[in-house]
Amino acid sequence: MDARDTSAATAGLDAPGSGLAPLSGAGTGTAEDTFLAASTRILGAINSVIDGKEEASRLVLTVLLAEGHVLLEDVPGVGKTMLAKTLARAVDCSVTRIQFTPDLLPSDVTGVSIYNQDAHRFEFRQGPVFANIVIGDEINRASAKTQSALLECMEERQVTVDGGTYRLAEPFMVVATQNPLEMEGTYALPEAQRDRFMARISLGYPDTASEMEMLETHQSVSPLDAVVPVATARDIAAMTARVRDVYVSAAVKEYTVAIGAATRDHPQIRLGASPRALLQLLRASKARAALDGRDFVLPDDVAQLAGAVLPHRLILERKALGAGETPATVLQAILAKVPVPRPPGAQLSAARP
Repeated sequence: MDARDTSAATAGLDAPGSGLAPLSGAGTGTAEDTFLAASTRILGAINSVIDGKEEASRLVLTVLLAEGHVLLEDVPGVGKTMLAKTLARAVDCSVTRIQFTPDLLPSDVTGVSIYNQDAHRFEFRQGPVFANIVIGDEINRASAKTQSALLECMEERQVTVDGGTYRLAEPFMVVATQNPLEMEGTYALPEAQRDRFMARISLGYPDTASEMEMLETHQSVSPLDAVVPVATARDIAAMTARVRDVYVSAAVKEYTVAIGAATRDHPQIRLGASPRALLQLLRASKARAALDGRDFVLPDDVAQLAGAVLPHRLILERKALGAGETPATVLQAILAKVPVPRPPGAQLSAARP
C-alpha cells in the first residue's frame, strides 16, 4: 500500500496512485526529499532572522507555494517588513519594495506609458509590481484608488495600461504589511482587496526568550545581512507544481464547502466566505500537506489553516461586534460545529470494546 492508499484508509478516501513531478535540480534523492530539503532551507533562513515566529514563517511559505498572497497585519515594530524582506532574500528571484503613502498613485505601482519623441510613439515603463516577490509596505496608508491598482495584478497576474495587457513574472507573490486601523493615517482595505489575500498573519510580540535572543544578536549587525539565497525562482516554480498535484478527496472538498456555507448562514456574520476564499483555503491546505511530507490533504489541514485564510474576509453583524465577537472567534465556533469527515467504519470501531 503506497502513501496515498494509506491516506485513503485513514481519511476514508479512494485515492489513485501518486504521480508528483520532481523538483528542478533533483539529484539522487526522491522528489519528496528534494521538496522537503528546499522548504527546510527556506524556513531555516527565515527563522535565523525572525526569532520565535516559526508558525508565521511556515504560513508565509505555505502561501508562497500555494501561489497566493499574504497580508501581515500588526502594530509597528514587530517584524512584519523584516519577515517579508527575509523571504525575498532567501529566494533568488526578482524583488521590489513599494512604500505605500497617501500621495502614491496607481501608475507608481503598475507603470506608465511615456511618449518617446525619437520613436514617435508611447512606450510602457514597467512599475515595481513587475517582480517575482512584491513587498507592499504599509499598504493601508495609500488611498483606495491606489490600493485598487493591485486588484488585477493579484488575481489575474497581469497589468492593463492604456489598452495594453502585460503579463507578470512567474512565480508572483505580494507580501503586504499593514498597521491596525486604529493607527493614524490608515485606510481600510476594500473587501475586494482583502479577498485577494490568501492569508492574513498577525505576528504579535515575541516571547521573553525570543526577545532576549533578539537583544543579544541584533544590536551590532542585522541578521538579514547574513541571509543568502537558498532556492531559485525555478525551484519555487517546481515546488508549486508539486503542490498542485497533491490529492484532495471528495470528502475533504465537501468539508471545505460545508465550512463556507456555515459562514454564510451564521446569524452573526453579514458577509461570509466567498467561493474564492474556499478555493484558496484548499490550495493552502495542499501546500501544508506537501510541507508535512504528504501527497494528500487531511481535514485537519483545512481546519488548521481556516484561521489564517477566512477571518479577514468575514464581516460581522453590528450586534456581534457590539457583543465583543471577532471573525476569528465566530469562525472557531463554526469549526467546532461542522462535522469532520470520518473514515468508513470509524464509528463502528470506536464503539467496539
